[in-house]
Amino acid sequence: MNGEAVRVLTYNVRRDVADDGEFDWAGRGDAVASTIRFHRPELVGLQEPLAHQYADLRDALPEFEWIGRSRNADEDEGEFCPVGYRRDRFERLDAGTFWLSPTPDDPGSVGWDAAYPRIAAWVRLRDRDGGGTVLYCNTHLDHEGARARVEGARVLRERARALREGDEPVVVGGDFNCVAGDEPYRVLADGSDDREGEPGEFPLVDAREASPYPPHGPDTTRTDFEELLPDRQIDHFFVADTAVDGYGVAADAVGDGWFPSDHLPVVVDLDLWA
Repeated sequence: MNGEAVRVLTYNVRRDVADDGEFDWAGRGDAVASTIRFHRPELVGLQEPLAHQYADLRDALPEFEWIGRSRNADEDEGEFCPVGYRRDRFERLDAGTFWLSPTPDDPGSVGWDAAYPRIAAWVRLRDRDGGGTVLYCNTHLDHEGARARVEGARVLRERARALREGDEPVVVGGDFNCVAGDEPYRVLADGSDDREGEPGEFPLVDAREASPYPPHGPDTTRTDFEELLPDRQIDHFFVADTAVDGYGVAADAVGDGWFPSDHLPVVVDLDLWA
């Protein structure tokens, strides 16, 4: 990376589930933190941590400041979708949360056929060295509702467009529960919108496709903790007005060869102010 490049990582860390047995949070939380630490991101988006998991990761990664609340009406109950940034690199200017529903400002609102409330956490940061700003949005689309994923992607795209100041770079990352070519992906990756038949006013591009180098790592972001699940690349980064220096899926195994989550982290290097 050059002096101005920023490494960004998105990681679904899997909520703490007792039925996961040896792969419950007590057995893998340290490995999740170690994976994030090893890749040295300056900006991180997480999906699915419950309050105690979020607290553990904040304690384990003290170099980061964090923003984000839970997706439920009670801001400490249920899954979080937090954003972390290195305090020595960035200054926070603004931040917030919106719901992927017809009423995005209504805490706990459930959209369309979604199984649960879904949110996006966003933050505007200023680079302490160069002074440039970036808007980062972190999200997790619904795993069951097909319409909710499409409509949620539209809400996400339009909110990011509305939140953006001037021509600042925009980064949208997370677990989208869809692969390249699916309709929610198309809403974000090229601004297409089957409902209107015209490109959107705020097109983003898939960072994987924008990378000048072949993507590093496997063609999936899902695991069952012990094996990769093929052809399930559902974690993505979409960007606007930034150059992509590199893109990878980090298939980090630990111990005797298991994975710290049922997802793999995605890592991108961005020249945000090139």
